[in-house]
Amino acid sequence: MTNYGTIPPPTSSSSTSGKAIEYLSRAKHQFKENLATTRPWKSLLQSISLPSSLHDATDRLKLNLTYFRTNYAIIILVILFFSLLWHPISLIVLAALTVLWLYFYFLRDEPLMIFHRLIDDRTVLIVLSILTFVVLLFTGAFWNVISAVLIGIAVVILHGVVRKTDDLFLDEEAAETTGLMSSSS
Repeated sequence: MTNYGTIPPPTSSSSTSGKAIEYLSRAKHQFKENLATTRPWKSLLQSISLPSSLHDATDRLKLNLTYFRTNYAIIILVILFFSLLWHPISLIVLAALTVLWLYFYFLRDEPLMIFHRLIDDRTVLIVLSILTFVVLLFTGAFWNVISAVLIGIAVVILHGVVRKTDDLFLDEEAAETTGLMSSSS
């Protein structure tokens, strides 16, 4: 008798590797989905002018932050990466922290269980934030990271204020989730 087409029962090692492959596949899908919201980089440099009023500046900033949010996140991360090139140990530690954040907070679909106790997302967020703060403080790159993030935020705000929004079109669902439109219309 032949066993063509039969699937062998999973062993403990194959189920562990299966979970790892499933996790990596899910992470890859989520990463691709987030990168799909990246707007064309060429459109970032178009339609630059000074706003006519403070109200115009805040309206531009809100719309540009919503429209270019993935691009802005990439800009801040690139500035942070370049600031850490002269601190290779801190760069390695930051990469490890990023993996921890991705694994325990961003890419986790099921609740976190430790010693048969359910850990809620708020606790995970607090623990990871404290861990990140302490590790960056001990690596000596804390002020370097803070200054790089502040420079990145300043670049994003400056761009968001001077980029005209006449040619930007948001879908209604994205505008509602970011608070630009009320859902009671």
